[in-house]
Amino acid sequence: MSDLLKKAISLGWGLTITSKEKVESIVDDLVKRGELAPSESKQLVEKLIDRGAEEQGKFKELVNEQVRSALQGMGLASAKEVEELTRRVAELEIKLAEMQQP
Repeated sequence: MSDLLKKAISLGWGLTITSKEKVESIVDDLVKRGELAPSESKQLVEKLIDRGAEEQGKFKELVNEQVRSALQGMGLASAKEVEELTRRVAELEIKLAEMQQP
């Protein structure tokens, strides 16, 4: 995996973690100011964190899609294609060895 891709994924995950801390801080401030009941704060934090996790999943899928597209554009074989070719070569080697036996 390229460094750029790793950094992009880390950034997305890092933003989610940072957002969680910020969400908790903001919700705590709302409770302190009396704009949100303490009993509602935990539910709101969980809802916002779940939303962040959902966005993280979407971000990861977007990155994966972009990488797949870039690899296809470069004409590189996927791991699945390499595995299939490796299997086919192994089968052909076995057949060739059988043909060479007396």
